[in-house]
Amino acid sequence: MLLALVAKATGANAFTVLRIAALITLPLLLTGIRHFTRTLSTRRLAPALAVLCLLLLWGPPLLAWSGFLELGSLALVISYPSTFVVALSFHFWALLTKALRTAASWKAFLGLGLMWAVIMLSHQFSGVVATLGALAVLLSARPWPAKETWLRLGWGIVLGVAVIAVWPYYSFFSLFAFDGLEEIHQSLYSDMPARFGLALIGVVALLFRWRRDKRDPLVILFALGTLLVAAGGLTGHWSWGRALPAAIIPAQLAIALAIAEAGSRFARNALAAVTGAALLFGAWTQSTALGYVFIGDALPQAVREKSWPSWQGREWVARAVKRGDTVMTTYRTSLVLPAYGIYTVAPGFDDIFLPDQKERHAAVERFFAHDTSRKDQIDILHRYNAKWLLRWDVEGGPPSKDPALRLVDIGPDGQMLYKVVG
Repeated sequence: MLLALVAKATGANAFTVLRIAALITLPLLLTGIRHFTRTLSTRRLAPALAVLCLLLLWGPPLLAWSGFLELGSLALVISYPSTFVVALSFHFWALLTKALRTAASWKAFLGLGLMWAVIMLSHQFSGVVATLGALAVLLSARPWPAKETWLRLGWGIVLGVAVIAVWPYYSFFSLFAFDGLEEIHQSLYSDMPARFGLALIGVVALLFRWRRDKRDPLVILFALGTLLVAAGGLTGHWSWGRALPAAIIPAQLAIALAIAEAGSRFARNALAAVTGAALLFGAWTQSTALGYVFIGDALPQAVREKSWPSWQGREWVARAVKRGDTVMTTYRTSLVLPAYGIYTVAPGFDDIFLPDQKERHAAVERFFAHDTSRKDQIDILHRYNAKWLLRWDVEGGPPSKDPALRLVDIGPDGQMLYKVVG
């Protein structure tokens, strides 16, 4: 909502605003990693190693999901609220750690309560990871918090819940009644050993930390994250897989800290050699992210062949279609058009606040079905006030010469834009 207000105040388009979001989030993320790592280790090398491990110890298969810090994923989602929340979470954990160690004032804990509310309101999935991290910090606190500290912490939580409850933009608690996010997240549970294989060396480091301290915060966070993800897999709540960063992040941080704090030169060199090889392999598997920065021959052929194809923009559509108009189109294009202020009959991503979402998806599928009558197709266009049709001819719909349609433009990839005229 803050970014939307910036756009309203400045007139900036979506792409400019998202660049602003990236400029905010990236330094917040890097400083957050450093901030939290400093609460775990005083070694100068630890924060830099933590950044490398968090970005590269994934895969080898690529995983592009918001809230995950894989370099290839981050190249896509650096502007997302999820990444902002992950970045803020590192600061949140560090500040909570310091507040518990020093028995901080009422203001400090009330500020933490407000910070937690911002996290939960900005992106709920990443907010769960942040909350698990805060619980791990609390359970690992030494010395154990005094009664006064518990009281201040409790009032901080009450303030955070109150802010969430009175938030006017949407009802946070209505999210618990929505059950339409399971299917899209099921793929998170596929091929897990390969997707997170490089992080497994961090699990070994966590075992050594557990042997030294049964209440180590990284060990507790790993256990909480693993239990929640496992519970989701066992019960079919696939969306719980979004808590995977709660299990991956502590493993990645553990190996970074193990290298930085290794007691002997032999142990440090051995750990550095194994982790260095894993980091190089991770960098190679995620080199496709360079395809978002460099174009064409600027990339080596081997990297160019691996890079994901860039999505084509729809500036040519925005030149004809007014902001706020509704377009009938298929799934892939419906993911792009909202960037230009254009509505689609059915949303590209699940919109949990759209009560007739299923009916809209069914209507789009029926519109483009080859056995749907012309009368039904025209009725669907009028029912959803679709003033435009954007499609490739092979996708179906009324024929190009239908009197209800007027061809306005043809895109560089052959996609055709029609005005609905009757």
